[in-house]
Amino acid sequence: MRTMSHNPASLTPHIPAEPRAETRESFRHFLVIPTRWMDNDVYGHVNNVVYYSYFDTVINEYLIREGGLDIHDGRVVGYAVETQCRFHRPITFPESIDAGMRVGHLGNSSVRYEIALFRQDEDKPAATGHFVHVFVDREKDKPTAIPPAIRACLEKLKG
Repeated sequence: MRTMSHNPASLTPHIPAEPRAETRESFRHFLVIPTRWMDNDVYGHVNNVVYYSYFDTVINEYLIREGGLDIHDGRVVGYAVETQCRFHRPITFPESIDAGMRVGHLGNSSVRYEIALFRQDEDKPAATGHFVHVFVDREKDKPTAIPPAIRACLEKLKG
């Protein structure tokens, strides 16, 4: 997904800010993501900016695989207009994490994903956050309705 290069306030929808209680059971989709040596910072744990790449990975892997999102030639693309992460405990290399995802809000042209990163075999998340996409007509660069196949796959994750 492309990060918006112009004024994001013009596309940011009003979506409730606080996520619900965070446990594994409250997430509908999981993706195992291995950490990499280069993810660690000088303090010996995964650097905070890498957590956002994990968010982006679980979202886009799902949209491409389940919703048929065509990131190269599709008429509609998703712009990231808002992200947030809360850090609860460190993640380190060489761990694999379970990235849990659910849909907290599904609008006409926007979706708010709620994400939690779990160390394997742990019920409490190492990090929680959200990521908001606004779907945009690639040529017009204007918000557009979420395509039916993508909407259908997102409906499955509403929690």
